[in-house]
Amino acid sequence: MKNIDIDKRTYEFALRVIKFVQKLPKNVIAQELGKQLLKSGTSVAANVEEAQGSFSKDDFTYKMSTAFKEAKESNLWLRLIRDANIANGELKNENKELINESIEIRNILGTIVTSSKAVNS
Repeated sequence: MKNIDIDKRTYEFALRVIKFVQKLPKNVIAQELGKQLLKSGTSVAANVEEAQGSFSKDDFTYKMSTAFKEAKESNLWLRLIRDANIANGELKNENKELINESIEIRNILGTIVTSSKAVNS
């Protein structure tokens, strides 16, 4: 997969996370988990974007590694929202789709990081 594809995919993921969090119930637990998800979900895209403008291969690898970690964290918050039954109705399906997308993005970023480390060695 070309890096341009991961740029677009992580941007779309961040946008979907924003819209999802806006729809969460207005209670303390949902809002706190939503804040955490919002931070990590948008950070994935931000770090991929920064990696594209990196000044060295090491910086690229570092930023992509950070994006990978943020994708893993996003998956955690999404699973907690699911398992705590916070996302009901139409949100339940969106939650499931976001979980699947976070896994795919994490796997793609993991491959990019592994390849980048191999090239840097």
